[in-house]
Amino acid sequence: MTVDDPFKHSTLGSGIFYTDPRAALIWLEKAFGFEPSMAVSDADGRLVHSEMRFGDGYIFVDSEWADHVASPASVAGKNTQSVYVRLKDGIDAHCDRARAAGAGIVQEPADQFYGERQYRARDPEGHVWTFSQTVRSIPREEAEQLSGLLIEGWHR
Repeated sequence: MTVDDPFKHSTLGSGIFYTDPRAALIWLEKAFGFEPSMAVSDADGRLVHSEMRFGDGYIFVDSEWADHVASPASVAGKNTQSVYVRLKDGIDAHCDRARAAGAGIVQEPADQFYGERQYRARDPEGHVWTFSQTVRSIPREEAEQLSGLLIEGWHR
């Protein structure tokens, strides 16, 4: 039996954990342009679950609700994963917006050998976000020549 998804989730999303998820919701909207789409609070007003959208993707923004989930702020700034977001255009302006909102720019916008321009930013709790925009279509052979790497399964 197939049931339609009332939340209209894309095939893949990510959950990001914060010590202060309400502050994260505000910051992610201001800095990166994520759009709040759901917030669920308990009887005491604590945020227990929230969702944000970006294009056709989504993220969960939640608290540290169990021993096996943590914000980098709670584990000496370590990241065990990173969220990658593809922009259609305006990557340099997006980086400027993030910087103005207080993001730590880990990697300035730069063109990559595989045809993408990307930058990396650290949010206030230490999550590293990578934003990427296609700027040029590169054949696999050219990417291999430019990088000195052997590339299997090219996606262009």
